[in-house]
Amino acid sequence: MVMKTFGLKRDDQVYRIRVGVHLVISDSERKKILLVSPPNGSYLLPGGEIEENETHEETAKRESMEELGFEIEVGQFIGEAEEYYYSKHRKQHYHNPAYFYICKSWESVCEPLEDFNQLEWVSISEALTKLKRGSHKWAVKQYENSFLKTN
Repeated sequence: MVMKTFGLKRDDQVYRIRVGVHLVISDSERKKILLVSPPNGSYLLPGGEIEENETHEETAKRESMEELGFEIEVGQFIGEAEEYYYSKHRKQHYHNPAYFYICKSWESVCEPLEDFNQLEWVSISEALTKLKRGSHKWAVKQYENSFLKTN
């Protein structure tokens, strides 16, 4: 499988690399998915940067506790994509290779450890409108086309 690329890599810029793991988390009826909105007002899939020596599963579980207060079971691999973008908030160019998974199961066990994000359950079509990153939209489309229709 060829990695999908979003954004434009500019040769005149230095990019900070942030390798991430993100999840598509659906409600029990698989009608809505959960989005995270950090203080800058953007919308992203839950997840984040891999910390040293973490597996994808460990990253997904840690990020789920931090952002959502959820204990999760990581499910099927959706795919990987990379994105090149400029963060106005951090005034930095980023190269963000990311791995996307379906969350097989989740349970809310506490308040999120990070108290600055907003969480929002939205329909797939609403998610595709709200999500900021092309790679996140791509992962949701893969989920919708490949996983919702076959399961």
